[in-house]
Amino acid sequence: MNAIISAPELASELTGENPPVLLDVRWQLTLAAAAGAPSFDGRAEYAAGHIPGAVFVDLDRELAGAPGAAGRHPLPDLAEFGAAMRRAGVTAGRPVVVYDGGQGWAAARAWWLLRWTGHPDVRVLDGGLSAWRGELSTGETTPPEGDFEPVPAATGLLDADAAAALARSGVLLDARAAERYRGDVEPIDRVGGHIPGAVSAPTTENVGPDGRFLPEEELRARFKALGAADGAQVGVYCGSGVSAAHEALALAVAGIPAELYVGSWSQWSSDPSRPVAVGADPQ
Repeated sequence: MNAIISAPELASELTGENPPVLLDVRWQLTLAAAAGAPSFDGRAEYAAGHIPGAVFVDLDRELAGAPGAAGRHPLPDLAEFGAAMRRAGVTAGRPVVVYDGGQGWAAARAWWLLRWTGHPDVRVLDGGLSAWRGELSTGETTPPEGDFEPVPAATGLLDADAAAALARSGVLLDARAAERYRGDVEPIDRVGGHIPGAVSAPTTENVGPDGRFLPEEELRARFKALGAADGAQVGVYCGSGVSAAHEALALAVAGIPAELYVGSWSQWSSDPSRPVAVGADPQ
C-alpha cells in the first residue's frame, strides 16, 4: 500500500467511483507551545481556501492529548480520536488522503495515527496543498458521519524505556534538526541533546527543495547509511512525536518498517533522571 499520493493522482481519484475522504491538517509548531499554549493551527487558512470536500482536523485537539508528563503531543484519547474521525467522514471502506500546508509533519501525524489504529488505506498528499493545482473551496465541508472505530495495533509504538533499549539494540533515529540533536540550542524543551545511542536523521533531509519526498531509492540509501538496513529494528522520535511521524512516513516510502516514540524528546527531557547525550556522536 502506497503511503503518499501525488496531486495529479489525487485529482484523478476525486472524480472516481470511490473518492477518498480528505483531511486538511494545517498546523505549525510555535515557541508559545513551550509554555503550554496551543500551536498554530490552520483553521483560518482552511476557511480561506482548501481542496474541495476536505474537512479540517485540529492536530492539537484531535490528534493529540493535552500536554503533560507524556509529552507535548501525547496520543489522543482513542475514543475522542475515533469520534473526531467519524465527524470528518472517515470510514473503513473509503481511502483517506491527508494534507497540510506543505511541510508534511501534521499530515504525517494523522497518517500514522489512522494507520496505527487500523485504517487500511491512508495516504499523504506529497508536497501538501502547495502541490495542488486544482480549484479551492471556501465553504466548510460537513460530510456524512463515518464509521471508523480505532483499534490500536499491538506493535509500532515505543515508550521511553523501549526507545532507550532500541537505541542500543537496533537503530533509533532522531528526526529533529541537527543543532537540537547536538544540544547546541534548545528553543522548546527543558534541555538540549539526544537519547544516548540515537542517530541524527533530520526530517528535512527526506524531501527535496519542492517539499516532496525524495525518490524511494534515494530514501532507502539514506536510511541504509544511517544503519536502517539488513533487517535492523528501527524506531524514530523527534521533539513531540509530530515530525517523527514524517520520518516514519519517509521510512514507509522506502519500504522500511519503523516504530514511533510519541512522547519523544519533550517527554524524555522532562525527566531529570533520564540520561542526555550531547554532541554529534550517538554515544
